[in-house]
Order: sequence, then C-alpha cells, then structure tokens
Amino acid sequence: MDFDLIVNMAEKRLRVALGKLPAEPQLKGIVTRLFCRQGFYLQMAQDGTLDGTKDDSTNATLFNLIPVGLRIVAIQSSKTGLYIAMNGEGHLYTSELFTAECKFKESVFENYYVIYSSMLYRQKESGRAWYLGLNKEGQAMKGNRVKKTKAAAHFLPKPIEVAMYREPSLHDVGETLPKSAAPSSKSTKSGPALVNGGKPVCQPSKDPT
Repeated sequence: MDFDLIVNMAEKRLRVALGKLPAEPQLKGIVTRLFCRQGFYLQMAQDGTLDGTKDDSTNATLFNLIPVGLRIVAIQSSKTGLYIAMNGEGHLYTSELFTAECKFKESVFENYYVIYSSMLYRQKESGRAWYLGLNKEGQAMKGNRVKKTKAAAHFLPKPIEVAMYREPSLHDVGETLPKSAAPSSKSTKSGPALVNGGKPVCQPSKDPT
C-alpha cells in the first residue's frame, strides 16, 4: 500500500475521532423483517413497544440487522432508531443508546430458523442461554423463559435490502451497563440519541412456548 495513502487514511481516522468528520458507513448489514415461527412478524411501535403482528406491510416490522462482532448482531428498528436489548432479569426493552445489553448472538438452529440469544446473560446454574422470543399471542417474552427448541425462539429473516452502517464508536456505544435493570424513560425522538433510555416491552407470559 502506498505510504501517502496510509498517512491520509490515518489522518482521516484522526479527524473522525476528533469529531471533525462524520464516520463513514463501514459495516454491511441488512434491512429485514423477522418472522417468528409462532406466526408473527416482530414489530416495534413508535413508542418503543415490541410485539408481533401478522401484517407484513408495515414499516414497524423493518429492522436493521447490524453485525457488531463474529456472529453477533444489533437489532435496530428502522422506523424508530431504537435498539432491542435484554436486561439482567430477562426482560426485553428498547434503548436509544447501543449498549452491551443490545448485543445478541445469532445462531442457525437445526430447522434453519435463526435464534437470537443475549451475549451477557444466561441461567447461572445450567448455563442455558436467554433468547429473544414471542409467545402464541405475539407478546414479547422474558428471555429466561424462552427455549431454543420451541417455536417462540425461531425467527426467519426476510431480507429487504443490503445496507451499510456506520461503525460504532465510543461516542455512541456504551460498553457499561445501564444503572437501572429496566430503564423507565422512553424515547420521544425519531432517531437514536446519545443518552440511555428505553421502554420495557416484555409482557408477562404464562405459556413459555
């Protein structure tokens, strides 16, 4: 590689770090709908409420699936800019800020459906992972009640388009956990902000499947 090119790239990265230039999109992800085997499309309302719907024509079902590590993704609503997160009690909530609780491991199950498990939390004794899931009524479930062998955890991505996303930086990625297990504030803006916030979205479920 040409020495001058290396110098220019280094200078450009320095300017980006100093906030003098906007960071360019560097991560290749997809805009997709996530169809749960329970018969619902995952959706996020404007107020951050997360549940399922059978209507596949609404923008509320569009999500940015952004790679943030090896087989690790962030799931961001294309409509609200909020991220799906899971706290230490297994509750799902939506966050304005991308934190460690927004990281999900993406795995392909035996039936070719995809399962998403929290990168931070799992059962202490058994080590069983906590999963994103919808119950038979289309309600978001607590991660520690979702089993990977059940339909609740099985999602089929239906890609709309490939998209490029800005690489997360220290300015908008929180590596430390929120002080509150379930943030009580919610977003009033149309896009992601640089402060913690969110809305608990997990409803009590009697049926773990």
